[in-house]
Amino acid sequence: MGRLVVLAVLVALLAPAGPVRAATPTAPTAPTAPTAPTAPARATVHSGADLPLAGKVVVIDPGHQLGNARHRREINQPVDAGNGQRKPCNTTGTATNSGFPEATFTWKVARKLRKRLRALGAEVVLTRTTNSRRDWGPCVDVRGRLGNGGYRGWERPADLKLSIHGDGSLSGGRGFHVIVAGKPQGRAASTAFGRTTRAALHDRGFRNATYTAGGRGFVYRSDLATLNLSEVPTAMVELGNMRNAADARVMRSSKGQKRYAAALAAAVRRYLG
Repeated sequence: MGRLVVLAVLVALLAPAGPVRAATPTAPTAPTAPTAPTAPARATVHSGADLPLAGKVVVIDPGHQLGNARHRREINQPVDAGNGQRKPCNTTGTATNSGFPEATFTWKVARKLRKRLRALGAEVVLTRTTNSRRDWGPCVDVRGRLGNGGYRGWERPADLKLSIHGDGSLSGGRGFHVIVAGKPQGRAASTAFGRTTRAALHDRGFRNATYTAGGRGFVYRSDLATLNLSEVPTAMVELGNMRNAADARVMRSSKGQKRYAAALAAAVRRYLG
């Protein structure tokens, strides 16, 4: 009899207090809207104040975003592109014939470049902080204005801006080219930086594009918001033709991405130093 009582007590203790309920399903996370980075804290103190780029602020714009193709409605919305123009917020970018996306290429080079510039003492701000299929943007008007004095918390303008891209032209053409704004405001400074960038890429063994810019590797354009809306020295560089097999091999490889980053870091240091 005593054993039966003990067993009854154990059963009562182990039994659930109420009916088991199914877990409530988690609502799906909404797509991430683009947010522009804020200005770096101007009070930042560098531990290496004697580094060559200490006190300098550089904006790096890794072209496009991996998730743009999934958010066509958002990226097709027209925005201010400067010079009285309106253009789509952004585009999907291109890719190699094997499917390696431009957004991923620019992201990898930008991160390697950021590491190098920080090692030289610079403060670095990226126009996007993710490379995700869930995200989109930011729009080209934001990319263009980020770094301007008075825009989104920037008390003073950045010292420099570099927009990184990969081109998608006919497969027979290869090589890089640098683009600067055709507007008269700030043209001399952007031209000087653009030519410095071209020279630094030459130093690392890269060659001018054979299919555009007259083979000079340098061109002015007035239709790009990233350049038109910037008020700091700015250059955009199409680092290679992703549709060309030889360029694509370099652009896909970690070694090639490091070469690009080394060339661009040298350009920034040469111009600002």
